[in-house]
Amino acid sequence: MTIPSTATAEDILAQLDLSQAEATAPFHLRVGSVSLRVFCPEPLRQELVDYFAEALEASDAVETPHHTPHHTPHHTPHHTVHLLPDQTLASEPDWSDWAREGGKSGRKDAIFDLEDARLIRKVRSGVTFLQAPDVAIAFGPLDENVSTVINFINTQVLNICLRDGWQLCHAAAVTGRGRSLAISGLSGGGKSTSILRMMDIDGTRFMSNDRLLVRAGMPVQALGIPKHPRINPGTILGNPRLRDMIAPARQAELEALPQDALWTLEEKYDLFIGDIYGPDRVQFAAPLSDFWVLNWSHDSDAATSVQKVDLATRPDLLAAIMKSPGPFYQHADGMFEPNGASPDPAPYLAALKGVRVSEVSGRIDFDVLATQGRALFDD
Repeated sequence: MTIPSTATAEDILAQLDLSQAEATAPFHLRVGSVSLRVFCPEPLRQELVDYFAEALEASDAVETPHHTPHHTPHHTPHHTVHLLPDQTLASEPDWSDWAREGGKSGRKDAIFDLEDARLIRKVRSGVTFLQAPDVAIAFGPLDENVSTVINFINTQVLNICLRDGWQLCHAAAVTGRGRSLAISGLSGGGKSTSILRMMDIDGTRFMSNDRLLVRAGMPVQALGIPKHPRINPGTILGNPRLRDMIAPARQAELEALPQDALWTLEEKYDLFIGDIYGPDRVQFAAPLSDFWVLNWSHDSDAATSVQKVDLATRPDLLAAIMKSPGPFYQHADGMFEPNGASPDPAPYLAALKGVRVSEVSGRIDFDVLATQGRALFDD
């Protein structure tokens, strides 16, 4: 027997046991003006508390050498998240594959729309989610898929902000010394490597590795999410500060690979900002002054350059910035994001008006880009 499309969020909730999570005290996150309350049993709870250290509210945080807790009281949460390890549904819906963005293949997400909610399934892991107004629940093999759980929690921050008029960018960002710089590019173009080189500049703070929200204003506002970088070996080997993240024997194996093979290798490492860069080097919210779009290539013979552009005349560069909110997003009118929908350029152009946008072209050279970045933050 399958779940009918006339089923409601309450019908799914009737199959789940929220008391498993609510038996343990929740922890609270704050990102900009967004507050979340997360119910989760141990041992997953402690793993998440450690991961979200920089975003924890004061009463949940423990001071460490790399983190000083926020000394702010709890605010009424915008949203509550329940995490239910190892729970399953008594019956399954007739899943539909979620269309992936251009250039990506394979099945990743599947969806099933209920009367007033949406079920989302991670195809490979089997982790399942119930998303509805005032409902955000993840269940299934959560302990074995912590990164998926982290992404789900961050998705709630994105959803709240998107309903409040922010635009979602596929970008990394740093802030400090009176400026904030976001960097976009095609997947594998070097966003993470570039933004971590900017972290070598005294006085900068990490905002985001892959998702950045922007909103029109005077000045334009930017908001990162609490997600530490997951970086590839090429990023690590190209930065002396990071090399100890890989054992010497593995370093030697990786350095023997051709450059193209090294940069396309699917081997990710978690970089915790505090462990590498020291305390108080994370700041989620800041005015946005500059945006660079990476449009460079290993095959180019041209010198690396950073040139200001009019984003309204460069739809190719805007496409690298825009990011679909994905299957979890429920609009303010209650409708979920349609399968296969593409972002609308107009709100992005309006949100980024007043930001200095530049194209990075020529050959890929992170040393040159770091020099350009240092000049920007010294300006």
